[in-house]
Amino acid sequence: MTVSAPHLRLPRPDRRLEDYTPGPPSPYRPNTDGLKSRVAMAAAHVVADPLADINPREDVAIDWDATMAFRRHLWSHGLGVADAMDTAQRGMGLGWDTARELIAKSAAEAKAYGGKLGCGANTDQLPDDANTDLDAIERAYEEQCAYIEDCGAQVILMCSRHLARTAASADDYIKVYDRVIGRRDKPVILHWLGDMFDPKLRGYWGSGDLDAATETFLGLLETHRDRIDGIKMSLLDATREIDLRRKTAALGIRMYTGDDFGFADLIKGDGDHHSDALLGIFDAIAPAASAALAALDAGETARFDDILAPTVPLSRHIFKTPTWHYKTGIVFLAWLNGHQNHFRMIQGQESGRSIQHLAELFRLADQAQLLADPPLAAYRMQLVLAQAGIDG
Repeated sequence: MTVSAPHLRLPRPDRRLEDYTPGPPSPYRPNTDGLKSRVAMAAAHVVADPLADINPREDVAIDWDATMAFRRHLWSHGLGVADAMDTAQRGMGLGWDTARELIAKSAAEAKAYGGKLGCGANTDQLPDDANTDLDAIERAYEEQCAYIEDCGAQVILMCSRHLARTAASADDYIKVYDRVIGRRDKPVILHWLGDMFDPKLRGYWGSGDLDAATETFLGLLETHRDRIDGIKMSLLDATREIDLRRKTAALGIRMYTGDDFGFADLIKGDGDHHSDALLGIFDAIAPAASAALAALDAGETARFDDILAPTVPLSRHIFKTPTWHYKTGIVFLAWLNGHQNHFRMIQGQESGRSIQHLAELFRLADQAQLLADPPLAAYRMQLVLAQAGIDG
């Protein structure tokens, strides 16, 4: 017997309550054939342990079973997993000690499942307010890179807040990255995270002028072209990404889009070049993303467009300003879809978005055919609405 989704009263921006009943369940199923024409990785979130007896503002507790189950969900759709990155609240609650454990557990899970895994290397074992020098930053990067490699995962070299604060020039960035990349046994992915995701990274690569920063970055790529698998661009600037990927293609380096606003067109490409994907939004839209990429593999570009088009407004909403709170929407949708049994985040980050934001997220997810079990999703949405004083 089919169970219909309950009727909801969702708030609108003018404070009116709108009658809403979600549509049919998501039609997308796991991908057993794999993906061929694009490399696609989802930056994955972590599931907090809501029953841990901790100070949630200072301490971190992870539900490891649910966290690993979610990674298996991503792999089941043919996607790779990018772990211990900003989507996992790295820099917003997830420190190096917990990230180490996450990397080890995910690496063991990837080996057992046969899934692709990359993990973020940073310098966050150094105290936030430490007076560091370049040598200390280099050693911190090296420690994390070596650990990730020892676990059997690919290194994703993240931007360092310590380096952004310490570097006096573009040359200082090149000095650190030259040494760290030069010691790697296997090609790495470089991540350029814009300050809309993390204001502490403003002026990365030695300049607040993005043209100058891009030239510094490109010079690094040219020097280490044989040791770099690809770059993840997270600047939300499609024009800049398209321009740079023409140049990286000539170097044999992949462009992994991190543009959660324009990812559909960037992945589709312009006929000459395309972007691969390493995206936080793929955590939330994995079933649709997999189905769209499978259509692209089959040469069905119209179907690719039809599937991904409604996910773009959802992604733009989840990543709206202040962009760094996008994790709240990612975890909320995972909860709506039954991937975890609570809507709690480490350090209380579930409070990062308003009830208006969450209600619109629900509508957009439903319109993108991303609610796996609409009755469950609607029931859970009702619980959140009730907390805001909205009765069913």
